[in-house]
Amino acid sequence: MDSTTMSKKELRALRQQQKKEEALRRIKTRDKIPFWMLIRYKYCTLYFAKKLGLAIFRLVLLVGLSYVILFPYLSKIFNSFMGREDFVDVTVLLIAKHPTLDTYKAIIESNHYFRALLNSTTIALMCATIQMLICTFVGYGFAKFNFRFRKLLFVLVIFMMIVPHETLQLSLFMKFRYFDIWGIGGAVSKLFGGSWEGFNLLNTNWPLAIMSLTCLGLKNGLYIYIMRQYFNGVPDELEEAAYVDGANVYKTFMKIILPMSTTMLVTIFMFAFAWQWSDMFYTGLFYTGKHDALLPDIIKIPTVLDTQYAAQSAYESAIRNTSGLLILAPLVVLYLFAQRTMIEGVERSGITG
Repeated sequence: MDSTTMSKKELRALRQQQKKEEALRRIKTRDKIPFWMLIRYKYCTLYFAKKLGLAIFRLVLLVGLSYVILFPYLSKIFNSFMGREDFVDVTVLLIAKHPTLDTYKAIIESNHYFRALLNSTTIALMCATIQMLICTFVGYGFAKFNFRFRKLLFVLVIFMMIVPHETLQLSLFMKFRYFDIWGIGGAVSKLFGGSWEGFNLLNTNWPLAIMSLTCLGLKNGLYIYIMRQYFNGVPDELEEAAYVDGANVYKTFMKIILPMSTTMLVTIFMFAFAWQWSDMFYTGLFYTGKHDALLPDIIKIPTVLDTQYAAQSAYESAIRNTSGLLILAPLVVLYLFAQRTMIEGVERSGITG
């Protein structure tokens, strides 16, 4: 009696196992199987439950992180379209009841946004182009040539990345206020009995251009380091083949190295342009007098907007945030066109991990 009962149980278990294996085989081969069999053997399993729980946890985590990161930007964007009445209405959270473009119009007209945009674009393009070319040339020299004091000079390049800009503030200001190359102008002036103090380069683009040409511009140490790391990964056989064909160093650099470094050139240009675009330290240092507006100068309350009411603090904060959005917008557009090349350049630079 007991042996017969056990045999039936074993037989039932064996049939159940065979049915399960057949269902799994059909699922893997994508054969047609009954709906409830599919639900039972594919979805009602511990493996699927763990996989589903992990997917839900990952989704909740990504949504939470996205909310934390994006909410400040979204709130600034929505606040920029609010009218004065919305800041004193407690029922308004993000969506304005009285949407308006008055804030944008006031900033563009009263703060001379387009003039500031043109001036900042000119300066950023000039510095980014010069820094891209000069830092590429210097980084190539550090990577491919052995010369005296190379390691010491590269240590100084790294030192440029560490020293705060404020440390050189006074010396840079005095240098370009009384600009003279090695004191030649003063010596010649004294020779003829004059008292020449040098050129006053303040309130011009010359200080930023000279600093970019001499690798002393904003973040130039980082750009040199990135290009050196990239050129270290370029095979020496390419240059040796060019030398065998009769090309000199400069022709090899212009005809072979630069064309294959397009991705890195775009990356350096993007970095230099973005940092110079929002720079307030050097522009505030060298543009001291009455000068044309730059983008950092538009972050102020336009005189045509009346902020003297109950929600003055919130309204003025929204105006400044709107100015920041107008400053940021051209960079976002530029990044959308160059993001793939920039990401590829960062991956190739050798500083990603």
